[in-house]
Amino acid sequence: MDIRALIAGLVFALIWSSAFTSARIIVEAAPPLSALAFRFFLSGLIGVALARVMGQPWRLSRSQWRAVVIFGVCQNAIYLGLNFVAVQWIEASLAAIIASTMPLLVAAASWGLFRDRLPPLGLAGLAAGFVGVGLIMAQRLSGGADALGVAMCLVGAVALTVATLAVRSAVQSGGNLLMIVGLQMLVGSAALAPVAILTETLTVTWSTPLVLAFVYTTVMPGLVATLIWFWLVGRIGTTRAATFHFLNPVFGVAVAAVLLGERLSWIDALGVAIVAAGILAVQLARFRPV
Repeated sequence: MDIRALIAGLVFALIWSSAFTSARIIVEAAPPLSALAFRFFLSGLIGVALARVMGQPWRLSRSQWRAVVIFGVCQNAIYLGLNFVAVQWIEASLAAIIASTMPLLVAAASWGLFRDRLPPLGLAGLAAGFVGVGLIMAQRLSGGADALGVAMCLVGAVALTVATLAVRSAVQSGGNLLMIVGLQMLVGSAALAPVAILTETLTVTWSTPLVLAFVYTTVMPGLVATLIWFWLVGRIGTTRAATFHFLNPVFGVAVAAVLLGERLSWIDALGVAIVAAGILAVQLARFRPV
């Protein structure tokens, strides 16, 4: 892995992990699905406009269009939609930890559904990662964490797994990377907007933290992090890119602690360490010949 990919992966992990904290700030002052749909609309317009300025055409291959739709629906509408709703009731750090299971779910799906071979280190990493998440969730649920919010985050993690498995064809079948990113944002906005209109009342409590959080979420996790992720997958492959997710539970709880004052118990810290180690073990194992 070259130094550019390493730096990009670290930046991606930090931005991706911070999105749960900025989301928590947003949903405390605005309806979650309406805010998310508007965010995707703005991010998509910016992405498509920049792509056109850079000379990227509208025309995509069939596999790219398929991945744009799947990624837009599964990651943006389902995964992020459910997480935005859930963080109204659960802490941002818990949402980040649950979402960080995506590499474990990708590995489990590849092993169980697609018959990819996984060495003993990878199997041990899978087991450890899920044990760590279970430890954290058991402790949080017993402490009063909202069960529906946790369930939403779990369903969202599965949807993110589907999106990750689908995205490889899009980034390995040609250029137009920024155009793909912009279009999948618009797909997410189109999928969420009707649900938001039917289920939410558009009431916003305006404040400086809300505006800053919304702008940050629109530009950084919304556009920059997604662009970095597509670039990483195209440059080093899905498996190696997913290695950086082992930093997400660490970064996620750290950002939430600093900006939101969320507390981390010793059980949480132990669970985060186990999850991170499990994710890293799975990814390292998949680098090895079997």
